[in-house]
Amino acid sequence: MASTEKKTARKDLKLTKSEPKDISQELRNIPQALGPEKGVLALMAMDPASYIGQAITLGLSEDYFYLPAHKIIWNIFQSRYSKNEPIDIVSVAQVLTDNNQLEAVGGNSGLAEIYTYTTTSAYFGHYINILKDKYILRSIINTANEYTNQAFDNPEDVAQLLETLEGNIFQIRERYNTSKDGTNLKQILEEALSNFEKFLTNKGVIQGQSTGYEKLDKMCNGLKPGDMFIIAARPSMGKTSFLLNIIEHIALNEKKPVLLFSCEMPAVQIAERLLYARSGIKRAEIIKRGNLSPLEMKRFSEAYKEMDASRLVIDDTAAISINELRAKARRVMRDQGELAAIGVDYLQLMRSHSQQAVSSREREVAEISSGLKALAKELKVPVIVLAQLNRGPESRTGNSLGVPRMSDLRESGSIEQDADMIGLLYRSAYYAEDEEARQKNIGRANLNLAKNRNGETGDIPLHFEAELMRFTSREPDENDLSGN
Repeated sequence: MASTEKKTARKDLKLTKSEPKDISQELRNIPQALGPEKGVLALMAMDPASYIGQAITLGLSEDYFYLPAHKIIWNIFQSRYSKNEPIDIVSVAQVLTDNNQLEAVGGNSGLAEIYTYTTTSAYFGHYINILKDKYILRSIINTANEYTNQAFDNPEDVAQLLETLEGNIFQIRERYNTSKDGTNLKQILEEALSNFEKFLTNKGVIQGQSTGYEKLDKMCNGLKPGDMFIIAARPSMGKTSFLLNIIEHIALNEKKPVLLFSCEMPAVQIAERLLYARSGIKRAEIIKRGNLSPLEMKRFSEAYKEMDASRLVIDDTAAISINELRAKARRVMRDQGELAAIGVDYLQLMRSHSQQAVSSREREVAEISSGLKALAKELKVPVIVLAQLNRGPESRTGNSLGVPRMSDLRESGSIEQDADMIGLLYRSAYYAEDEEARQKNIGRANLNLAKNRNGETGDIPLHFEAELMRFTSREPDENDLSGN
């Protein structure tokens, strides 16, 4: 009996997708806009060439319509428009008859009502915005009801339920925020011309976000909004340090807001590394001596004040999902008002909980990679992502020993496809075959910009100071020029 009552109670939570018998009762409860629905279809019927194409560019779909009759008419209008077929009332009535759908739209009188409905062309875009709003509200109701029912069932994995709910809510937000209206060529060309004029006027000054590394900035012209920059390396190459150096430059030197996701290292350790690097204090020496000199104390205090005043946000959620990361990035973007860059350390420690990802690690990494690229485009922010390489560099011999390639990216070729830039970080001393070679190459590093959609590729010579966890630029030498 209790079970029956539970099911009855939950039955009312479902929003029916079929046409209700008592429309007047349903319309008081379910968000809809019958007038604008008729107005949009009436304008399409009056001038198909102008309004159907415009509706498509504005993202109109059958889901925007509440009444099934209006969905049917829209689908016929759209289909005949794409085939360049007439959309007069006689032709459409014949299609409905052939498909046994004429009665579903209210018969000939129901169809005639659309063709004779009086409205104003100036309101077409306004009507579509109303339909979109009502569709979003219905989506919210359906999603909320679906997960309310699941919550009544007391699922074992509450965290998973919460995450999938959040993911669906953000999908609704994406549908609401995304403008499908295409930008015309004139606007695109004007923006391109403006960028070109700035490039000439500034005479070599980078247009994107500076990384703090002059050669890298020149090669990529700075990190652009929407770019995904992959920094890949084997373990112990210093990729986290390199990312932190870039984050430090943006947050402390340029005083811009930055968001860092650290899946591997606790936030307090990130802060410590930034403080030591910023102050120039070598942690190992302090541990050995047990105290700070007055000058070191002053430098440390100044570094602390800079960090405290910065707009750096650190999130150290372990095994963060792509949906959760995107949700947090949106919140920080909203709170800060802007973001100069987002850092992620590192891609393979993230998770995706979709059905496809559960059965395939390669598919999971692909979803994470494409999700990060989509986030960069959505927020119009460069996203710098660390990635792990497989053991390919260790298997090479001679001068190629330890030298990474793009094909060494672990678990998914989609990373290579999604990335706008890929930098392969490499330190020679780590793979030295004897002590003499190791000593000769201590501190020597290279970032091979192996992919760059908007510029040249090639090596960026670096020097790595291990005690400060800091990479600095260095002049190329004969080994760089010979490709070794």
